Amino acid sequence: FEICVDSRKLTPRLESSSSLDSTKYTTMGRFPGLSSIYICCLLYTSDAFTQHQLHSAAAGARLSPLFSENYSIESDTSGPNGAQVHRLIINKLPGQDEEDTQPIVIETGKIGRQAAGAVTLTKGDTTLYATAARDSDPKEGLDFLPLSVDHQERFSSAGTTSGSYNKRDGRPAEHEVLTCRLIDRPLRPLIADGWRHETQLLSWVLSYDGVRSCDPLAIVASSTAVYLSDVPLHKAVAAVMVGYNKEEDKLMLNPTHDQMENSQLQLIVAGTKDAVLMIEGAADFLPEETMVRAVEFGHKAIEAIASAVEEFGETVGITKKMDTLITAPPELQEKVNALMTEKVDAMYVGGGTKTTQGPIMKVLKKELVAALGEGEVEYEKNDISNAFKDLLCRRMYERAAATGKRCDGRDLEEIRHLSMEAGFLPRVHGSALFTRGETQAIATTTLGDSGMRQKIDKIDGTEEKRFYLQYTFPPSCVGETGRVGAPGRREVGHGNLAERALIPTLPSEKEFPYTIRVESLITESHGSSSMASVCGGCLALMDAGVPIKQPIAGIAMGMLLGDKGGVSDDNAVILSDILGTEDALGTMDFKVAGDREGITTFQLDIKCEGLSLDTMKKALEQARKGRLHILDAMEGVLPSSRETLPDTVPKIASFSIPSESIGKVIGPGGKQIRAVIEDFELEGMNVDEDGNVQVSSFKQDKLKEAEEFVKGLVKDGGGGRGGGGGGRKDRPKYVGPDPVEGQVYTGKITGIHNFGVFVEILPGAEDGSTPGLEGLCHVSELAQDRVRNCEGYVKSMNVEELEVMYLGKQPNGKLSLSRKKALEAKLGGGAPKKEEKKEEPAKMSNEELDVIAAAIESIQES
Repeated sequence: FEICVDSRKLTPRLESSSSLDSTKYTTMGRFPGLSSIYICCLLYTSDAFTQHQLHSAAAGARLSPLFSENYSIESDTSGPNGAQVHRLIINKLPGQDEEDTQPIVIETGKIGRQAAGAVTLTKGDTTLYATAARDSDPKEGLDFLPLSVDHQERFSSAGTTSGSYNKRDGRPAEHEVLTCRLIDRPLRPLIADGWRHETQLLSWVLSYDGVRSCDPLAIVASSTAVYLSDVPLHKAVAAVMVGYNKEEDKLMLNPTHDQMENSQLQLIVAGTKDAVLMIEGAADFLPEETMVRAVEFGHKAIEAIASAVEEFGETVGITKKMDTLITAPPELQEKVNALMTEKVDAMYVGGGTKTTQGPIMKVLKKELVAALGEGEVEYEKNDISNAFKDLLCRRMYERAAATGKRCDGRDLEEIRHLSMEAGFLPRVHGSALFTRGETQAIATTTLGDSGMRQKIDKIDGTEEKRFYLQYTFPPSCVGETGRVGAPGRREVGHGNLAERALIPTLPSEKEFPYTIRVESLITESHGSSSMASVCGGCLALMDAGVPIKQPIAGIAMGMLLGDKGGVSDDNAVILSDILGTEDALGTMDFKVAGDREGITTFQLDIKCEGLSLDTMKKALEQARKGRLHILDAMEGVLPSSRETLPDTVPKIASFSIPSESIGKVIGPGGKQIRAVIEDFELEGMNVDEDGNVQVSSFKQDKLKEAEEFVKGLVKDGGGGRGGGGGGRKDRPKYVGPDPVEGQVYTGKITGIHNFGVFVEILPGAEDGSTPGLEGLCHVSELAQDRVRNCEGYVKSMNVEELEVMYLGKQPNGKLSLSRKKALEAKLGGGAPKKEEKKEEPAKMSNEELDVIAAAIESIQES
């Protein structure tokens, strides 16, 4: 038992016990006299005293267990130099599968002791390490929380290494950026207002067993590191993943990858023991009721983890740093209210758009800063701005609650004006212009063969994406200037959300063999550009002739609260199709996408301390109505996918060959596959490891001819990789004149490697029945100067042929070629002459050497 001496009421949980192993329990040494009380209670419990007697013996102390049905806490001195190590072991969670017997173990005190907070989290053979660190002094002049999050899945955790040139894990990949956002979003709203210390959260996957996703574990590890530090996070945050097997109507907690293969839902829920803070999910057209069930199911496990972490924090002994919080003078808000309440109300009554209402807000803010920034008491500009923002929030809520009207004059459930066009870009495979109020997106669709797939290296292995959506948010879309280039984290997150919204409606690869790329360029933004990307992207897919299952639309919901510091309640005001202003001043951004029957994705971010399930149900129902309204408008523009593909889309054919014949189709150095592409006028040809072949061309007859040729080529089998292979016939050999030693040939490059270049110096038969004659130009014979990187050197020449000299056959029968000798011959005006025996230089006599030495000495003396 742990005994904490404080002002809380004693709550003993043990009536009697005949024996007690004290080595399994610990004490919190920060309380004076704790050890004596601890021993006293051990004596009393060994004599089977009652709860009343324990209460009297503890003399006002609180008695709390270090173990419960779901978790236990251990402490020992196993750290470096005998440092104390604390360990939280979560054995079982509500809803956890019976076969999942591996506990979650969180440990602190052993690794990363110089960070403000550091933990390792282990489940099975997966281990994560997370730290929280802060600067010693707060940053001046900031009006926001300076929090940064980085997460890395180390390739070494799965026993592999990066595929990059220097074999080092580099900049975060897209999926790592998404995990960073998952960690950031539930933690940011709970850190105390006024915290201005630069704060950094880092996490690494150190060991990975490949069983299940690390994302919810990363959230738990990072949030626990923050909770155990002195950063003012006063509630523990936890997260879980939820899957759903529709056939069995079964919700799954932290499912394995195998279980996710049969899941129609991938949902990550984060929150405290009191409420939900964040939701990120994708589904296969599931109804709203199932989504609510899944969130409720996941939150029960979150409640258990968060409660255990808070108990763990008491054991570790945490003290939050509150003395540096930057707070505004208490009288400032009253002064701002007195000066600006009527003007803010008048602005809201007038309604208007971003271009009309935005300038009014700026003018009012300048007036306020001028009035309160000077005089007897000068207030900080940031404090004035925050007080003005608080007034804007409160008056927006009070107006909406009282009148049902919003800041732009719309009703609470009213959708902004919709305008759409499809096919407005003539040479693009599919295009759409989607406008909702002052939010606008240009969406385009590009179709290609399997060579266009997006390849991503992950610790699970290389992932090839047949469909991907790329989102771009230039500064011009909000009337500003700024950096352009590689996508930021926000762009990655919004693009991924829109991508997952559209995936369930796509046809299978067997039905539609194309690789699909959608791009969304935001041209105007005033609220929910990601959902505009969903609507515009769907129209662009339909315009390109992609046979989607159902049209998809998305909408962003908002929420206004009277008390932004609390949990949503019955007085919460739900808004449909929120503006950027309502997003900035409100307490919720809830994005939902789907068709008429169900949801394909949804995402929740809030700025209060949690969202109740009742409020979520209300928001989902209101979102469904708004989604149906948008779908009606979309179907009025393009009721269904176009029946034929545009002329600018290459035609694709797929067929299979025996896997052992792949090498015969590719040929030495890719010679055969390049010949097929050239001879049959193909746009591309890809051969997978399983023998699946995909060819693309603008001419349908050429596709058929290419397929017949390839099938005829492998009809007798053989030619595969690795040699051997029963029944394989000998490869055809070169038939033609022999090369002349010392002769210079102009040959086609057939292969480039680190050790040299393969060159075909004599052609094969025109009908392809026999190959050409190839030789190797070693890297040492490639140039007159030393070549350090053969591949880079040859590619920089930008040529398809090389002039090489035939030097003869090597002992293994291979032909030896030299570009260096060819260059020398070219510079010398012809082939080099055979080396003649050189005469040895005449040797000087000793007398001649003595004369020369004497002459040198005389020069040195002078």
